[in-house]
Amino acid sequence: MKNFTGGNQQADDFDLFRQQVQDATPLINSPVIVPERSKPSPFPRPPQIVPPEEIAPLASVSATIRTHDYLLFCRPGIQRRVLGDLQRGAIEVELEVDLHGLYAEHARQLIAEFLAECGRRRVRCARIIHGKGYRSSEQQPVLKQGINHWLRQYDQVLAFCSATRRDGGTGAVYVLLRNPDKQRQRSHR
Repeated sequence: MKNFTGGNQQADDFDLFRQQVQDATPLINSPVIVPERSKPSPFPRPPQIVPPEEIAPLASVSATIRTHDYLLFCRPGIQRRVLGDLQRGAIEVELEVDLHGLYAEHARQLIAEFLAECGRRRVRCARIIHGKGYRSSEQQPVLKQGINHWLRQYDQVLAFCSATRRDGGTGAVYVLLRNPDKQRQRSHR
């Protein structure tokens, strides 16, 4: 490329660069720059089974949480289609437990045992019948409020929602559980 003075612009630029760096001293024993390495994929955490003693009792929470008539909870990453199937009752219920008439503390322990049994049997979807709480001494249905609080504490619970009318309506919940086979596949990689 020619400049306006008629000379070669590349040669002029090179000469200018040489003039500017003529008094620079080269670096000796400079550290070798290592290109960025690919990071290994993280190891998945094993599913955590929470013993019933470690879950907060309902009495400490009941004053602060107001439970709505329809329950719905979903962990991040659950597809809308899967949640929609759960809400429609389209996922087959493989195991269920009925908590009618139980005291909250006994129900909490039974939930822990029930979820452990679901893990052993590789259950994907379960139903918990808690009732509507019409005979609760307080304004809120005690077991329903407990279910809403306790199920969120378990890592194996991916989502839960109130059941359809044919399966108990707002007196029961469908619980979507983590697929133990997928968890095992991730840990073997």
